[in-house]
Amino acid sequence: MVASPWWSSAVVYQIYPRSFADSNGDGLGDLRGIIDHLDHVAGLGADVVWLSPIYVSPQDDNGYDIADYDEIDPMFGTMADFDELVAAAHDRGIKIVMDLVVNHTSDEHPWFVESRDPASPKRDWYFWRPARPGHEPGTPGAEPTNWGSFFGGSGWAFDAESGEYYLHLFSRKQPDLNWENPEVREAVYAMMRRWVARGVDGFRMDVINLISKTLPLTDGIQLPGDPYSYEIERVANGPRMIEFLEEMNAAVGISERQLFTVGELVLGGVDHAREYTSRSADRLGMVFTFEHVSVDHDGSKLNPKPLHLPDLKQNLARWQAGLAEDGWNSLYVENHDQPRSVSRWGDDSPEHRVTSAKALATVLHLHQGTPFIYQGQEIGMTNAGFTSIEQYADVEAHGQYADATASGVPAQAVLDALAAMGRDNARTPMPWTPEGGFTTGTPWLPLNATTAEINVADDVADPEGVYAHYRALIELRHTEEVVRSGRFELLLPDHETLWAFTRTTDEDALLVLANMASHLSGVPMGELPSLEGADLLLSSVYPGTDPQTLAPWEARVYRLRG
Repeated sequence: MVASPWWSSAVVYQIYPRSFADSNGDGLGDLRGIIDHLDHVAGLGADVVWLSPIYVSPQDDNGYDIADYDEIDPMFGTMADFDELVAAAHDRGIKIVMDLVVNHTSDEHPWFVESRDPASPKRDWYFWRPARPGHEPGTPGAEPTNWGSFFGGSGWAFDAESGEYYLHLFSRKQPDLNWENPEVREAVYAMMRRWVARGVDGFRMDVINLISKTLPLTDGIQLPGDPYSYEIERVANGPRMIEFLEEMNAAVGISERQLFTVGELVLGGVDHAREYTSRSADRLGMVFTFEHVSVDHDGSKLNPKPLHLPDLKQNLARWQAGLAEDGWNSLYVENHDQPRSVSRWGDDSPEHRVTSAKALATVLHLHQGTPFIYQGQEIGMTNAGFTSIEQYADVEAHGQYADATASGVPAQAVLDALAAMGRDNARTPMPWTPEGGFTTGTPWLPLNATTAEINVADDVADPEGVYAHYRALIELRHTEEVVRSGRFELLLPDHETLWAFTRTTDEDALLVLANMASHLSGVPMGELPSLEGADLLLSSVYPGTDPQTLAPWEARVYRLRG
């Protein structure tokens, strides 16, 4: 791994293809729609586009159930379209990162179809197991272990054709691959090499730390009131994780080619992240953590609670400290699996939506790490506002709704939780114009009700809009070494409305100060570095205000002197 990889100064823009732009009027976003709107990404200043899955898929989990790793799903276009997209992005100085989903495949992938025959050479490509001893196969309680699916219910599905169960930590249509089998690993590495040969610049690796599981597969510890186990030591961060990551790196030439890699780290902490992203080893470039997006719910997204700002600040600061000397942070508050941050941690009222979107962007982008922007975040998009389970397309939402209501949770309580935290909040189509602009047909998910007020055309045209502020933040990262590599120190860790921290090198120092509330806040000047002679580099509201008072959702970046 190079000492200062190129992605330390890069900003990533995530595209969820089915919701980005539809070029043919079928209601689904496609590759030609992305090509047509690449200048929007280039104008922002982003360096990398990460594409959520575009492979052939039955779409049980919106493409994260892959039936053919080597072909583009016709709903998105053709391989010729993909090659044109890569070339068009590279012409604009933008790298292309593909989603790599290799903990599991679709149950319609030829590998799995073949594995259903107990005599097949591919039987061991997946985790097939007999029923629990003393139980009739296919009956309640006969599952081989008590492992649960992250989408609800058991993590095992009975296959009557072969008389055994297969493991699926997600949907039953997403059987887990058995990475213990070297043929599986080589098939994955060969596929990755083929995409790199087509010009792909790296991979975002879906739930990558689940690929090594603790063998033998045995019951885990159950939480009170839950019939299933999600014990970290059983399903994640298994004993061969480092071996698999280093083998992948060498087999694909990841470090040698300086390919971009970010691994999704579900059920993992700072120590795991440091180990997987060590700068002295050839493993991953960075990981996605889930800890900071778990501070506002009690163990489940169906149990949301109001954000206590010190919890969020201190969690991110702990990751900053944990990876300061070794490893590298990814910086995100939104993606295809998370609700809109303005509705979640900001204020999505007409009065404060724009300023709170800017404040959230400022504090995130001024941390050390590689920032990720999810489509629509750069214009301050809000949650979808769905009110019935029928409006949701997400398999996770339907599984959670079924499990919760079956256990006696009132349906309205589940709907309220999904409205706040459900994944479809981030998946509504991109509003390019006040009229919509996403498709000439019927969109696969309803447009946000706010499209007339919150859309790309209006925000980009506004010099004080959210898009303009993101451009300024990206420019700071590109031009200021202190933003890229400066040391991080959290100030006022227990303050319930102010977010303050410094970024410093031996030659430079920045103070980031933000009011994360919808009311004026005084600034405790005696507890902060002196602003005497300081230069105001950026403000989310307006420059020249009283240094001792912050307007609602005002964020400032100062260069300190002396």
